[in-house]
Amino acid sequence: MTEQLADIWVYLAARPLLSLTLTLIAYQAGLWASRKAGMHPLANPVLIAVILLVAMLAGTGTPYQTYFEGAQFVHFLLGPATVALALPLYRQIERVKTSALAIAASLIAGTLTAILTAVGTAWLLGASEATLVSIAPKSVTAPVAMGISEQLGGLPSLTAVLVILTGILGAAVGPLVLNLVRVKDWAARGFALGTASHGIGTARALQVNELAGAFAGLAMGLNALATSLLLPLLWRLLF
Repeated sequence: MTEQLADIWVYLAARPLLSLTLTLIAYQAGLWASRKAGMHPLANPVLIAVILLVAMLAGTGTPYQTYFEGAQFVHFLLGPATVALALPLYRQIERVKTSALAIAASLIAGTLTAILTAVGTAWLLGASEATLVSIAPKSVTAPVAMGISEQLGGLPSLTAVLVILTGILGAAVGPLVLNLVRVKDWAARGFALGTASHGIGTARALQVNELAGAFAGLAMGLNALATSLLLPLLWRLLF
């Protein structure tokens, strides 16, 4: 019986739709757990889904490449999902216009802080130059971060992992930190999450408040642009 189940799993694991189905089930499980926990920041549905999928892949010995053949359909939807963030932003366009100066100052401060703290910490720990450049764009959405890393001589695969970890950590811990420092304005909270933890932080902000989600989406896009422009200049000055 065990051998038959193993044979069935080997067959199913090669089907792209299985990976897609497991990804959706894992996220739904994470969303259910998050709601049961009262949407607590630490009960992040993405984090829970990642843990479940990693456990499944490790337990069954399924290579990541095989899994991604099905999961790539979800990956493809990242583009349309990002574009869809323009809708809540459009609804808050008047608030954005009146906050233009604060947005510009926050963007520069947030972008530089994300780069310098990451690189500085890694440098103090003795990281190689390739690792330093790989970690520098960690707060930018993955496709942009990987492109920046590759152009500057980093490791795109390492950058992708760091970006995902940053997003999950920011979405889970960010709201707690904002509560601790008593930031109550939804626009400010959203912009902070979008700057620090890109799409995953933006998704968290949208779950809580539409204004926060709008400003998080704006911050995610602007931070990608700012990092693309500032990081190469900083890298040439510092190294």
